[in-house]
Amino acid sequence: MCAPWNRVRVESEYADLQVPGILDRLLYLWVKSLVSNDDTLTVRQYSAGQSNPTFLIQTSSSSYVLRKKPPGELLPGAHKVDREYRVQRALFSAGFPVPQPLLYCTDVEVIGTEFYLMEHVKGRIFRDFQLPGMSPAERTAVYAAAVELLAKLHSLDLPSLKLEGFGRGPGYCKRQVSTWTKQYTASAHRDIPAMNKLSVWLMSNLPDKDDEVTLVHGDYRIDNLIFHPTEARVIALLDWELSTTGNPLADLAYFLMPLYWPADLNITSSIGSLKGIEGIPAAGDLISIYCRCRGIPSASFPQLNFYLAVSLFKMASIAQGIYARYLLGNASAPNADQFGQNVEPLAKIALQLAKSPLAGLTKDRLFLQTAKGQAVLQQVKDFMQEYVLPAQQEVAEYYTKHARSPLRWHTPKIIEDLKVKAKQAGLWNLFLPAVSGLTQLDYAYIAEQTGHCLFAPDVFNCQAPDTGNMEVLHMFGTGEQKKKWLEPLLSGEIRSCFCMTEPDVASSDAANMECSLHKDKNTYIINGKKWWSSGAGNAKCKVAIVMCRSSSDAGRNRHGQHSMILVPMDTAGVKLIRPLTVFGHDDAIHGGHFEVHFENVQVPASNLILGEGRGFEIAQRRLGPGRLHHCMRAVGLAEQALELLCQRAASRQTFGKNLYQHEVIAHWIAESRLMIEQTRLLTLSAAHALDTLGSRAARKQIAMIKVAAARMASKVVDCAIQVHGGAGVSDDFPLAQMYSYARTLRLADGPDEVHLSTIAILELKDQLKQAWARL
Repeated sequence: MCAPWNRVRVESEYADLQVPGILDRLLYLWVKSLVSNDDTLTVRQYSAGQSNPTFLIQTSSSSYVLRKKPPGELLPGAHKVDREYRVQRALFSAGFPVPQPLLYCTDVEVIGTEFYLMEHVKGRIFRDFQLPGMSPAERTAVYAAAVELLAKLHSLDLPSLKLEGFGRGPGYCKRQVSTWTKQYTASAHRDIPAMNKLSVWLMSNLPDKDDEVTLVHGDYRIDNLIFHPTEARVIALLDWELSTTGNPLADLAYFLMPLYWPADLNITSSIGSLKGIEGIPAAGDLISIYCRCRGIPSASFPQLNFYLAVSLFKMASIAQGIYARYLLGNASAPNADQFGQNVEPLAKIALQLAKSPLAGLTKDRLFLQTAKGQAVLQQVKDFMQEYVLPAQQEVAEYYTKHARSPLRWHTPKIIEDLKVKAKQAGLWNLFLPAVSGLTQLDYAYIAEQTGHCLFAPDVFNCQAPDTGNMEVLHMFGTGEQKKKWLEPLLSGEIRSCFCMTEPDVASSDAANMECSLHKDKNTYIINGKKWWSSGAGNAKCKVAIVMCRSSSDAGRNRHGQHSMILVPMDTAGVKLIRPLTVFGHDDAIHGGHFEVHFENVQVPASNLILGEGRGFEIAQRRLGPGRLHHCMRAVGLAEQALELLCQRAASRQTFGKNLYQHEVIAHWIAESRLMIEQTRLLTLSAAHALDTLGSRAARKQIAMIKVAAARMASKVVDCAIQVHGGAGVSDDFPLAQMYSYARTLRLADGPDEVHLSTIAILELKDQLKQAWARL
């Protein structure tokens, strides 16, 4: 059956000899479903695209797009329209923005080649990468949306897509270099030394690790995206011919290419350099957005040079292939003859990038994790997603059920089971560099991840106050003390508490502590009251580190009169008086915060740590890393609160519009992001200082983050509560508990005001040093 041609109108921006044949056979296949008896079918070939010919098919009521292979002789493995159809079908089923694929035809007798049909998505396609006619703000929004979608693509769960056999997994970079070398060699019309040299360099400088595997697009560019007609939002990603599974950084580098090539290079009239174009984000900013969306540190890209070079090599090889099709007479576009002149310049730029330091990367790159730190961070993220976060509801139900029962002081079985899993996975005691092999900076990123869940630190045996106590014993404990207390703490067999703050004195000045320590032969006798002893109520809490005033140190300066001593919790005279409440809750999930009395408590003299009068020395070494851990957990908590805020703002309406459309709430979202980013960078700077300068030299940085992180987390959670209304202060959401933690952090380990005074004193000293240096 053939359709009557009086109801067919052909529109093509340049001649294609196969258009009549396509129409004839197409109408034969789909006339019943697409065209009514008195309808007219319109077919127009798109001029854009250099690979597979693409046609817009329209009726009065519907629009479709057809993609097919070019006619004639083709390069091996090229123009795989079957891959496009398969991956689009999987992604559409998963809710990822792609046009809906409708059918695929392998019968070359129908229109001369294989082809597939998909829905037509109406929107904006930006052929010119420089986005002329847009304001700088609009350009920024478009590029940010593009890189956010790329991060979303790379975050998809591969097994759930059911793309078995789609791609070959690890080793992607080597395969890419090999593939494009073969493609270039097969299509080369002349010898280009720069391409040969680049191919050899790439094969000789493959990344040390190339085992991350995600779905990759293979040709991720701004002109392969369809944007919403009026919003900076991607509604469809096109052109999946080169898609496969492999290293996601290859996609990101390919997208960033135009930011690195010279301003005078124009691959075509529409694809030119982005250098100096106002509003186009810098490479570092786009990398930061990508990393934040994927939840990975920007420092994960130590070999970005390689990926940029291989992307340019790929583009040069594609340009050579387009020019080869021009020579064969089966190119898809009228300007195919121009591509041959771009091959050599692209190769030379790639060689320059390969060997030069890159500009424009984010400041996060100043705070590089070690290779081990990056690997462990990814393990922690995976463990959190698979095991910890899904357990939150069950844990909450346990503490609700046993809210007035002694069982609330026992760790629920689900957390104990998670601890076993974490230990088996090697995700244990990550906070202690001597045990984990991680730097403070490495662990800072990990602590942020655990901050997303209140009990997560416990799962990895990285919970306060045990971390600080273990650090004290590791640094200052005797062999006997380590064997008796440190080893079981590191193994997770027991828990501990730290007794410093007192109810009868202003504890913001630690020199005020009055709990007494008196030596009697080979025994120390302790008398006094402590409170806010976190973790003391946990059923496994077996030992306390107690800060005492030594009676023999009366003649010393204020900071030389105190000592720290180990006190087993089952010692006669140790009394747990009561659990203090935090905004009405006893915080049993953290072992509570107890008032503890010591009444003529006698312990062996060998329990003294380091020596009499050295309590403040120990405290300073203990609190540096501990405060860092608290602050990065606060960053993670704030990220979780902001996520809840945004979800609520997008799902609720007031006065005829979504909550986020009210300017005040939009500003809260923006301000929260600003505060989180600032605090993260400040805390990473402090972690770097701890690693490179030590606790004493990093005092100012530690004091600054202690103030900044607590304030930031309190403010972000407060905004989230406000957006949730009454629900925000209920137990239906975790925000009330999060606020309790964040607000308490402004008092724990010293109130803000004490740290501000420390910052001011140290700043004045630094300024005076600089003034003297200038004289």
